[in-house]
Amino acid sequence: MNFNYFIPTSVEAGRGIAKNLGETFRSLGAEKIFLVTDKGIREAGLLNVIEKTLRSSSISYEVFDQVIKNPSSESIMKGAAQLKAYGAKHVLAVGGGSSIDTAKGIALMAENEGDILDYEGVNKVGNPGLDLTVIPTTAGTGSEVTASTIVTNTNTQFKAAVISPYLFPQRALLDPLLTLQLPKEITASTGMDALTHAIESYTSKTSNPVSEALAIRAITLISENIEKSYFVADDMTSRENMLIASMLAGAAFSQSRLGNVHAISHTFGGVFDIPHGIANAVLLPYVMRFNLPACPQKMAEIAQALGQAPVGASIFNQAESGIEAVIRLNASLNIPGNISELGIDLKLLPKLVEDSMRSGNIHVNPRKTSSEDIETIIKKAYNERLE
Repeated sequence: MNFNYFIPTSVEAGRGIAKNLGETFRSLGAEKIFLVTDKGIREAGLLNVIEKTLRSSSISYEVFDQVIKNPSSESIMKGAAQLKAYGAKHVLAVGGGSSIDTAKGIALMAENEGDILDYEGVNKVGNPGLDLTVIPTTAGTGSEVTASTIVTNTNTQFKAAVISPYLFPQRALLDPLLTLQLPKEITASTGMDALTHAIESYTSKTSNPVSEALAIRAITLISENIEKSYFVADDMTSRENMLIASMLAGAAFSQSRLGNVHAISHTFGGVFDIPHGIANAVLLPYVMRFNLPACPQKMAEIAQALGQAPVGASIFNQAESGIEAVIRLNASLNIPGNISELGIDLKLLPKLVEDSMRSGNIHVNPRKTSSEDIETIIKKAYNERLE
């Protein structure tokens, strides 16, 4: 087996570490910071500790708070223009996956010509971006340790992936104190996003021993902590473990890519502007059931990591218990049982199928997938309700 595991991001985790950010930037010789976030983060006061530490270290900063939930090329290019006008050489993202993906795009386009959509695909970026530090405030996307950013082309309603080693942030700070104010629905959707990353990475055709180890550990951590972080919002241990699990899952799929869930969910986000984590959560058990014949052993191992594999049961029965565990978890977290509740319109089914098949994730899905298969999965996820 040949594989090359590479992740250059420096990761630091700990309660309250965000308050040391000013010292970190001073050690880098930074004088100006371009801070990327969304209005909700700003209004919730989550920037207070960040701004305080920057001011105490005499570091100037400018805030770009126009991040949208499915980042578009227009929003990224607007931020890049503002960054260039400000003249900062360091970018800081504070927020969920949308803020981090937007900051990745902004840092990249500060040093590259044209529009970010010019770089759709793998390894098409010519120059490294600016120095980038990220602080996730949700435990879900794992974008803090991945080499990609997802950008919506608003003209075609397609979510394009830009993939390059230049998109790895230089450093990531995981501070669970910044996740305590998350609404329950975001805790649920981002947590299930992380679980989807881990499961799809583990079953990917291009997984390797390192990515599999990261993914299976992430699955275990999520199964042990997601409900507590949802129902006991201020439980620090579960919040911390979910941040670590999300990072592990991101590190895993940065090497393996994902699968059919993401191929379809990105399409739903591009066409219907549906939050990514919710789309993933609803689709996950339908795709797991589709994939089961192709990877029963791995699916059984996923069930074991979820703490659900019956002792003495067959491999297929163990695998099925894992799917049932995901269905129960969605129900426990008040996530819809099918995609009809998300506002999906099957009149657009041909476009949904076509755009899903454009995704590179289709090619690494464990079961060979045709456009007819994608159509069947979407129809099942719309018409059925798994319980």
